[in-house]
Order: sequence, then C-alpha cells, then structure tokens
Amino acid sequence: MRQTTRLISLGMALGLSAGAALAQVESEDPIKLTLHDWTGQFITTNIMAAVLEEAGYNVELVQADYLAQFSGIESGDLHVAMELWATTAADAMNASIATGNTVSFGETGMQAKEEWWYPIYMKEKCPGLPDWKALNACAELFATAETAPKGRYLGGPVTWGGYDEERIASLGLNYEVIHAGTDAAMFAELEAAYQRQDPILMWIYSPHWAPIKYPGEWIEFPAYSAECYTDPAAGENPAAAYDCGKPTGPIYKAGWVGLEGKWPGAAKAIKAFTMTNEEMGAMVGKVDVEGIPLEDVVDEWMTANEAVWTKWIE
Repeated sequence: MRQTTRLISLGMALGLSAGAALAQVESEDPIKLTLHDWTGQFITTNIMAAVLEEAGYNVELVQADYLAQFSGIESGDLHVAMELWATTAADAMNASIATGNTVSFGETGMQAKEEWWYPIYMKEKCPGLPDWKALNACAELFATAETAPKGRYLGGPVTWGGYDEERIASLGLNYEVIHAGTDAAMFAELEAAYQRQDPILMWIYSPHWAPIKYPGEWIEFPAYSAECYTDPAAGENPAAAYDCGKPTGPIYKAGWVGLEGKWPGAAKAIKAFTMTNEEMGAMVGKVDVEGIPLEDVVDEWMTANEAVWTKWIE
C-alpha cells in the first residue's frame, strides 16, 4: 500500500491560482504529518494532507511509531498526529500534553472501540461466550501448534500497545498473545479463518469494515475504569492492574505546540477536520476489500466533500 498521497488539484475549480494560495501561507516550511500502520490512519492523514496542500501548505508524510512518535512531536520535528485512539494512546498522549510541548487539536468525530473479538460461529463451540470467564474452558479450542496448550489471541502489531499481555496475566487467562506483523496480515488471517469456519480470537477495532462484514462479538471483560489501569485494588484481581476491558472513547488529533503559532491557518483546518465512523469504515473497505488504491479513495472523498473541506481552509 502506498504511504504517500497523490493529491488532486482543485485550485482551478476553486478559482484559486497557485500564487493566491501561497500568499495565504504563513510559512513554506513543511508541515510533517505522521503515518502509522493501519489503513484508516493512512486515509485520515492523506485527506488532511490533501486539504492542507489545497490551501497552499507544504506537507510531508513521515512514517512514525504510534506511541513513540510523541518525542518527535515534543521536539517539533513532527507536527501532527491525526489519529490517537482513546483506547490505546490516551496514556501516551496525555503524558506528552503534560510536558507543555504537545497540544490536543480536538476530536476527529470518530468513536473508537478495540477489544478481543471472535466470529459468531465460535459461540456454538464455546457457549459461555462472550463472558471472559468462558475463555479458559475454551483455550484448547483456540490453541494452535504454536501456542498449545494455551489458546492463541491474535493481537495487533506490537506498536499499537493495548496491554493485552498484562490483561492475560492479571485475569489468569491461559492464552498467549501472537502479534500480527501488520494490520493487513491480521485481517487476511480473519478472512481465511472465516472462509474455513476455523477458530480465531483476535483484536478487532471500529471504525473498520471487519465487524460489519463478519458477524461476531467482542469479549465482555470486567468494565474498564481508569483506576483499573493504575490501582490493583480497583479491579477483578486485587494483586494486579489491567484486569479489565479496554476503554472506549474518541479518536483525537494532537500535535506540536508551536504549530498554531507558525501555521495558524493549518491549525484551524486541523481542528476543523471531522469524520464519522460510517464514512471511515466505508473508505477502509474500499481499500482493503475492494482493492481500490488509497489515493483514489482520498481523491473521491475530496471531490465529493469539496463543500465540507473548503470551509476548513477559509
């Protein structure tokens, strides 16, 4: 998959010459937006890059680790992170904001859910599901040659965080986390398992096409609380933290504290960016399922939503 964008040129359609657009730009230095390793984030970031370039800004897309990117943001070497999920990045984001060098640019409009998930046909084979307490009784069912006698949980790429190993230990689950190498590999394995009706227990997130295309359920862990992640006494196991489910919540935008002073028009556009779960799920499906090139999906969104994004850069 391409991790750079082919931006459509709507300047002529908007009646803007290149000179007019550039005259509004406060600095021609590149605004650096971070790219990670899942399709939705590529789409979000490429759309924002396309909008900023239509306003005349110089934009660079920079590959960066999802959680480790904050050191670059704090130093001003990186400028904008377009998707920070409350489910997995809240701790790192809040710690970075506390330094005074990172600021939130607000919510994207999308609501995040990430949790252990199984296809619905597994419920007949493990009838106690979706209760997490049924997992150990079905560990052998989910086991593979790689993990037996432990069950296998297919986690996301290790850079995503999520405390799955800690959750397994604190809840006494007879499972081993096997991290997918990439987002694409994880969902390719789901497709193959579903076609064969094979057992699979894995990380699924929303917004995404997978929980729409494939009927299934998320495991119901003890309810998340902030204290569960920090105070062992607050959860199911009084001797360990992370003994609860993952949080749900908004997907945020954040970036370097100096961006608004250097590129105020760009900061305004980034704050204005908004997207729905339904829009994002449909676009991810076009790329991952239909095989439409990512840049074409971005171009299509830009054309269809011209009246939306032009307001962001007014």
